[in-house]
Amino acid sequence: MAFIRKRRQEQELYSKERFSLLLLNLEEYYFEQHRANHIISKGCRDERKIRGSLKICSKSIIFEPDENLQPIIKIPLRDCISIKAPEDNEANNLFLREISGGISVVCNQVFLIKERNVIAPYKTVRGKTEHLFQLDVAGKLGDVVQTLHQLYRASCLDKMGDQAAMITAILQSRLARTSFDKNRFQSISETLRMECKAEMVTPLVTNPGHVCVTDANLYFQPLNGYPKPVVRITLQNVRRIYKRRHGLMPLGLEVFCTENDICSDIYLKFYNCQDRDELYYLIATYIENHITEHTAESYMLQWQRGHISNYQYLLHLNNLADRSCNDLSQYPVFPWIIADYSSAELDLTKPATFRDLSKPIGALNKERLERLLTRYEEMPEPKFMYGSHYSSPGYVLFYLVRVAPEYMLCLQNGKFDHADRMFNSVAETWKNCLDGATDFKELIPEFYENDSSFLVNSLKLDLGKRQGGKTVEDVELPPWASGPDDFLRKSQEALESEYVSEHLHEWIDLIFGCKQKGSKAVTACNVFHPLTYEGGVDLNSIMDPNEKVALLTQILEFGQTPKQLFTTPHPQRIMPKSSSRTSSHSVSIPESPVSPHEESFEDLTEESITLAWNNISKLRQEEQYKIHKEAITGIAVTCNGSSVFTTSQDSTLKMFSKESKTLQRSVSFSNMALSSCIILPGDTTVISSSWDNNIYFYSIAFGRRQDILMGHDDAVSKICWRNGCLYSASWDSTVKVWKCVPGETLSNKRNCFELLAELEHDVSVNTIDLTASNTILASGTKEGTISVWDVTTATVLHQLSCHSGTVFDAAFSPDGRHLLSAGEDYCFKVIDVQTGMLISSVTADEPQRCFRWDGNTVLSGSQSGELLTWDLLSGKVTERIKGHAGNT
Repeated sequence: MAFIRKRRQEQELYSKERFSLLLLNLEEYYFEQHRANHIISKGCRDERKIRGSLKICSKSIIFEPDENLQPIIKIPLRDCISIKAPEDNEANNLFLREISGGISVVCNQVFLIKERNVIAPYKTVRGKTEHLFQLDVAGKLGDVVQTLHQLYRASCLDKMGDQAAMITAILQSRLARTSFDKNRFQSISETLRMECKAEMVTPLVTNPGHVCVTDANLYFQPLNGYPKPVVRITLQNVRRIYKRRHGLMPLGLEVFCTENDICSDIYLKFYNCQDRDELYYLIATYIENHITEHTAESYMLQWQRGHISNYQYLLHLNNLADRSCNDLSQYPVFPWIIADYSSAELDLTKPATFRDLSKPIGALNKERLERLLTRYEEMPEPKFMYGSHYSSPGYVLFYLVRVAPEYMLCLQNGKFDHADRMFNSVAETWKNCLDGATDFKELIPEFYENDSSFLVNSLKLDLGKRQGGKTVEDVELPPWASGPDDFLRKSQEALESEYVSEHLHEWIDLIFGCKQKGSKAVTACNVFHPLTYEGGVDLNSIMDPNEKVALLTQILEFGQTPKQLFTTPHPQRIMPKSSSRTSSHSVSIPESPVSPHEESFEDLTEESITLAWNNISKLRQEEQYKIHKEAITGIAVTCNGSSVFTTSQDSTLKMFSKESKTLQRSVSFSNMALSSCIILPGDTTVISSSWDNNIYFYSIAFGRRQDILMGHDDAVSKICWRNGCLYSASWDSTVKVWKCVPGETLSNKRNCFELLAELEHDVSVNTIDLTASNTILASGTKEGTISVWDVTTATVLHQLSCHSGTVFDAAFSPDGRHLLSAGEDYCFKVIDVQTGMLISSVTADEPQRCFRWDGNTVLSGSQSGELLTWDLLSGKVTERIKGHAGNT
């Protein structure tokens, strides 16, 4: 559980300190600290000096006693009456003249925190009091008092925007007067590449300082030296980086040194986009497999085929949609899955056990939805159906209050929520999400992980008493769960169940996809307040600083909709025909495609099985023969494998015997290049296409040209044969479908060709392929367009501009669900045939002229003559085989 794990790591590192940035207000900065004494009852018999640290913050003064039993004192600057030192020479400060480094703070309100080292709501002491602090270093007194006076003046400004502007100016001034300490470099040989100002982001707080990048490390040095003098990330360890939208501005950058963990190593917020983008580029140059290769579409491809679990896929989508464990306003969002919280046994085979994933939470209760829609119709523009969001900082901490109480206290100004509004029961929470007038929250990833501590009050927190006198303790679980661990285990099983796997794409459409906004969101009853959407407001266009601060505060507290990742309907997961799927995401799922010997999510054809793709990397050249003068354009092998037919740009069709290893025939139909060839079933006839606009039929048995089809107005580029039909692609911008009725071979009667369909294109067609069912055809043009056609109706299903140059080759996966294309632009592109969505893109070092694939692994021929095998999911070359001295 990333949030809890990260919090525990921090506690282990800084366990000696009770102070935390969470003791600050939201949007408050911690500037500096000084060792000091807090003098109590000055001049009296019971005068005491309490040792500790005085911390100067942008909106408060905090004193942390060394003794754990003493409370931490927090004095809001806005509640101060006076802040004075000896040089003020006032009579009521005579005592300070006897104390070197003394400061008097008179205020009318103080907060006492962690008294007896117990995490509890802050104790408020109201009324005029005076607090005396003596700095260990008296020489710093003048600077400290001057800073406090500046901050005090800022806190007294009436408008929040003015306060924020003045505090920002003070902060930037302090940052400008300091720089990164180069003595903190790990090695004196490191070369500085970049230095700038930034803030380190953790949940609810940001910490200003300096960022420094060398040729070996990324450093962050906090201005205040807290929680440690410098944070270092080794660039060679970085695996993923994400640009983030923070506070609705494109200023964030999150760095991961892990492949799949949701918990990052550092999250930085910059003061301008240029610094963020420059740092992103510098780090990216050190990453072998940069995150840009891992798009939402590539993860979707892995998920569709069962290579990653439902849980892992949702984590990846959250990451790509700017959701982060470091930003509670954009915390990862997961769906409610189970709808049954009353049965003694949980039956995952019954659809009624599950929530309807095609609807947002607010639309699950028909009666409530009708009321909301009535209000929506009567509402002036901008309209919205739901007055609260499905994810917000308050909702996240609602679930996590038992393990992260300091965060709840920070968010709610030192208080826990009312006992009856706490996370008391899973069933009650689900019921309120169904019936409540303003409750539409989804879940967080912790519900599908292995750490159940957020369900147990192991810290023995005093969370209050509910109506009826019942004390808030552990979360009440449904009858079907024997305990917290069992509840999580069954929740994981539900998330990975067959029902959810079949319907999860519907929920993804609502949260990350095409039903997130626009007319489809209205139809799906999925409309939230305009301010929750990316681009809903341009903060840069708002000139009034007070309006801007108020708007930003509202947005951050209300919740934000994830970045939209898909604009077309998300395809359904490919389900296995037999055997149950892994029930837990915690089981290690391999990164590479499944072995053909194992259960595969591709219904592999007999042809693809005989290709033995598991041994494709063992290909080695055995023999080589030069039989053409120019480039070979087509190869066809007889069913028994005894003969190989080839066409070439030298205008010849040649037959080579594998048994005798001799060239047996050479035929020339015209003086122009031949572009492809195929052998008809029965090994009796070879068909060749030519640049002279014709298609030639050659009889193997009689060794002569049997027929000619003059069907195009320009060169014929590719031909296919399926079930008595010939498919021809041409540079005349058409693909034609012919019914071929065989003639009497021994007589002069020729074949009869009937034109069944003509598929019109805007430009020259270079390649075609058909699915095994012969119902879907794909065509690739010289301008990089891929078209997917329904052959039975001769209509275009999808048309995509996939490549920036000629499409060299295109082929369907054995199951017909995906189409792979290779182009002049060095790219492989994978298209989901059902939706027409481009779901993956892999870039090679040079153009790949041709390929074969089994749906996962690709064997391609490079322009340089090399044969490459690719793991398409990872986008990596797994084997390089020396093939030819020129184009393959």
